[in-house]
Amino acid sequence: QVQLVESGGGLVQAGGSLRLSCAASGRTFTWYTMAWFRQAPGKEREFVAGISRGGGTNYADSVQGRFTISRDNAKNTAYLQMSGLKPEDTAVYFCAARQGGTIWKDPSGYDNWGQGSQVTVSS
Repeated sequence: QVQLVESGGGLVQAGGSLRLSCAASGRTFTWYTMAWFRQAPGKEREFVAGISRGGGTNYADSVQGRFTISRDNAKNTAYLQMSGLKPEDTAVYFCAARQGGTIWKDPSGYDNWGQGSQVTVSS
C-alpha cells in the first residue's frame, strides 16, 4: 500500500486558481498511476484527471483546458493545478493511486486514497 496525503485546498473566488498536492509514501512512487477525483455533496465521486507512470494524462471534459495534472517523481508528489475555477468545481478532492500504467476513470480501479481536501469556489 501507498499512503497519500493531500494539501492545498481552500476557498477561492470564481476565476481564481488553486494547486492541490498529493504526497505519497510507503511504496515506490513510480510504480503508480495517479489520479484526482472529486465528490460534491449528494453526488457520486467523479474522475477529474489522471497521470500514468509514463506521464500520459487524461482529463474529464468538464476540466479540460482549465486543470493540469503533473507529477514529480523525485518528490513522490502529484499535483493538480486548477485555474479558471467555477462554483460547480466546489467539492472534496481526493488523490488516488493504482499500480500499473492505465488511467482508470472509475474510482473502483484505485485501492489507495487520500483523506480528501475541500475546495470551495464562491461566485
